Amino acid sequence: MNQQAFEALGFHDILTEMASYARTEAGKQTIIDLQPLQDRKQVEQKLAEVTEALGILTRSGSVPIHSLGEIDQYLEQAKKGLYVRADQFVHVLSFLDHCRKLKAFMKDKEGIAPVVSSYAFSIEEMEPLETAIAGCLRHGQIDDHASSDLAYLRRQLVTLRDKLKDKAQSLVKNKRYTPYLQDKTSAERNGRIVLSIKKEYRAKVDGTVLDASSSGSTLFMEPTVLSDLQEEISIMKMAEEAEVERILYELTEQLLSYEYGIQIAIEVMHHYDVLFAKAKYSQAIDAIAPTVNEAYHIDLKQARHPMLGKNAVPLSIRFGENERALVITGPNTGGKTVTLKTIGLLTLMAQSGLPIPVEKGSSTALFGQVFVDIGDGQSITDNLSTFSSRMVNIIEIMRQTNDRSLVLIDELGSGTDPAEGMALAIVILEQLYQKGATLFATTHYSEMKEFAHTTSGFLNASMEFDLETLAPTYRLLLGKTGKSQAFDIALKLGMHPSMVERAHEVAYKEASVYTDRFSKDQLNHDDYKRQVIINKYVRSTKKRKGTEDTVKAFSQGDNVTVAATGETAIVYTGPDGSGNYVVQIKGEKKTVNHKRLELAISASELYPADYDFDIIFKSKEYRKTKNTMSRKHVDGLSLDEE
Repeated sequence: MNQQAFEALGFHDILTEMASYARTEAGKQTIIDLQPLQDRKQVEQKLAEVTEALGILTRSGSVPIHSLGEIDQYLEQAKKGLYVRADQFVHVLSFLDHCRKLKAFMKDKEGIAPVVSSYAFSIEEMEPLETAIAGCLRHGQIDDHASSDLAYLRRQLVTLRDKLKDKAQSLVKNKRYTPYLQDKTSAERNGRIVLSIKKEYRAKVDGTVLDASSSGSTLFMEPTVLSDLQEEISIMKMAEEAEVERILYELTEQLLSYEYGIQIAIEVMHHYDVLFAKAKYSQAIDAIAPTVNEAYHIDLKQARHPMLGKNAVPLSIRFGENERALVITGPNTGGKTVTLKTIGLLTLMAQSGLPIPVEKGSSTALFGQVFVDIGDGQSITDNLSTFSSRMVNIIEIMRQTNDRSLVLIDELGSGTDPAEGMALAIVILEQLYQKGATLFATTHYSEMKEFAHTTSGFLNASMEFDLETLAPTYRLLLGKTGKSQAFDIALKLGMHPSMVERAHEVAYKEASVYTDRFSKDQLNHDDYKRQVIINKYVRSTKKRKGTEDTVKAFSQGDNVTVAATGETAIVYTGPDGSGNYVVQIKGEKKTVNHKRLELAISASELYPADYDFDIIFKSKEYRKTKNTMSRKHVDGLSLDEE
């Protein structure tokens, strides 16, 4: 399929939104990677599965799907000879619990979802493994009663630790040690019981220094009388760890014995994750499964663009039984582009096995390719204009199109000379039609309407416009051409019918009557009378009354203000025959009409009568050359007027 079409139609946006309903990363990625299918049976099977999943969601809001996490990695870890840790077995136990619950959940769904529920039954019975793991775990650790040896070792450890604490406490209270102690309690360093001994009494206590305070004034010593007990505890601890490791290896071996069943369960869980994400998204946009045909017929009933939600105006279209090309006309923002995108996007969704937001009885066609040319597409890097960029795309579409293609083109032929654009548009449509494509094109060209009306296999359609509200209704009307809404809108807003009639004559080279839509009282209304006053009469009246515009008089050096910008300027020369003055603004000379100038300060107020204005308006080089030429003749020296 054409990736550019996916982007133009927003197909990837739909998949991204749908993926948010998946619980696993693998499920999200599978949805993102969805591609339209071309095998009818495959498409129908996937649509049927999602329909069954929708039925399950209607009855039960949630489905026990596990997040999977790193179950695969635990199996790989076990196959490398490493045991699965106790905290990892917690996740394995959760997965097995979900497998058991999923099978129980699907057992009573056979009536409404025979196919979807059957997948759960392929999950192997793994209760012995679940029981074994659950019997050995407690709060994420190996339980004391996982084995009799472990229970014995941990009891002994408790006894020895209590004995050690009691012995340490007796030493703290012993009057022999009291003078040497920094603290009256025992402490722990590196898992061993120690006493806080003042540094200066180091030699008074028989034992080993294990640590010191940051200041060095306190030494943490393990008295010799405690060493034997602590060594015994260390040996017992090593025995306990060895027993825990043995139990974990035993559980890991049992886990590996169920490897095949676990892999099947992972695949089933992944399939359910993807399937119910599709169903949840379909539920959110109120979608159903359409029928699918290979006859290139499109029958959409009350179709809505998924991204527009409740704001979408339903589109109904039945097309392809007698014609293969539809030319859509209508005003700007009337819904032509949304119509193309809705048809294209719903086609891609249905071919991907996804329900679409339509009413029952809708049908979509299977296409080998979907080609789209919508939007600006201007390429700055390739230095292409909008028209050139779109033409490159359309030429590529014409190369690849065949009788299994759906082609959607918006505003065909726009962006260039109207006559040439219209001619190219007709030729392009003819070529695509001859190659067997199913075509949908939008246009403003009236000649295209006539072409579609007179050409076999083509059909006109228009987007409805409500003249009462002066707003589009976004409804597609098959078999009708869009009227000249500009004229109707102008009439509705109060333009005189005779002016609209003249505009119609200019546009279509034929007369048309618009005055019959108004009563005599309306036409004699002052507002209408004022619209049809003849300009020649107005001009002649002005001349008779002596009301010609008079040119404002400014002198060289006058300071004036430019009305449009508020800038201050100095008058240089003028006026010319049109009433224009040359003024200097920030050292630059500009031509400005007298109507845009207002006197700020006259030159007589600013400069003496004999002031040389060349100082203001001429460059230093100009003045120097002029001065030289006034005193003597210099061969080759000339003065260019500035």
